[in-house]
Amino acid sequence: MTKEKTEKPVLTDEQKRIRRKAIFNRYKAWLYLLPAIVILLIFTVWPIINTIRISMLRNYDSMQELGGATFEFGFGNFAAVARYDKFLTCLGNTMLLTVITVPISTMLALLIAVGLNSIKVFRKAFQTIFFLPYVTNSIAIGMVFMTMFQMIGRVESPVSLGIINTIIEAFGGTRVNWVNVGSNYWANIAVLSIYIIWNALPFKILVLLGGLQGVNKQYYDAAKVDGASRIRTFWRITVPLLSPMIAYVVITGFIGGFKEYSSIVGIFGESMGPVGNKGSLNTMVGFIYDNIQQNQGRASAAALILFAIIFVVTMINLYVSKKKVHY
Repeated sequence: MTKEKTEKPVLTDEQKRIRRKAIFNRYKAWLYLLPAIVILLIFTVWPIINTIRISMLRNYDSMQELGGATFEFGFGNFAAVARYDKFLTCLGNTMLLTVITVPISTMLALLIAVGLNSIKVFRKAFQTIFFLPYVTNSIAIGMVFMTMFQMIGRVESPVSLGIINTIIEAFGGTRVNWVNVGSNYWANIAVLSIYIIWNALPFKILVLLGGLQGVNKQYYDAAKVDGASRIRTFWRITVPLLSPMIAYVVITGFIGGFKEYSSIVGIFGESMGPVGNKGSLNTMVGFIYDNIQQNQGRASAAALILFAIIFVVTMINLYVSKKKVHY
């Protein structure tokens, strides 16, 4: 007994149109995302994969590779980075600037955001003023800071003290050699920290102010009824309710801090330090840029080391956030 063949139903033109439309609706999101995915694959994913590949090749040179040369595979580039005499200096500067600037900028941004949220008159004007550094070229800002802290002429008898030293002496203080020849390392770090903190404030203020404006005012009304002081209200209501935004700006602050480079170039130029002490303020990103032309394999290995450090710090921040953040 043979099985009867089941005939496929004949679809009308209208049914075919509906079917095609259903298939399109199922995949249209991917079609819309396709241009962005292609761009990400070309300019983000492939460079990351290529960086990992290059970091494993000893004495890699892109021009030689185009000529058909092959390179020894191994972890020698990572060992070379660790042995490099400037590596620990760059890593130390990066970590020091990050540890100093992130907590201070976050706390200042929180206080300024609270202040801006509490005023009614000229709030928009103040928001614009505080946001201006974010849309200003960082190199240009660095040059302005250099002029503010720089003494023109000889340090012993300068023609101009600079704005900061002029203010210091006006209040009876002693001038400081901030960025000139023979300046102290910690004076250089102080200038960089002030610049980085000032430059980081606008974005953090914007995020925290947005979070504050979304807080239910009933919490503050209840605190007033209970007679809670402003300080207690700040620590018991404002900070817990803003903890997701605070965690966000701290995490992004650490990521940005470990990638610090333009601030040093803006103030000290490509020497990455005051005259006579070249490279004393170099960072991990500066270390990578310095090695791109000299040794691409070592630069790629340094980039992966920096990525690993940022990844570990970010994971620690996320772990702490789970314990402290209130959603």
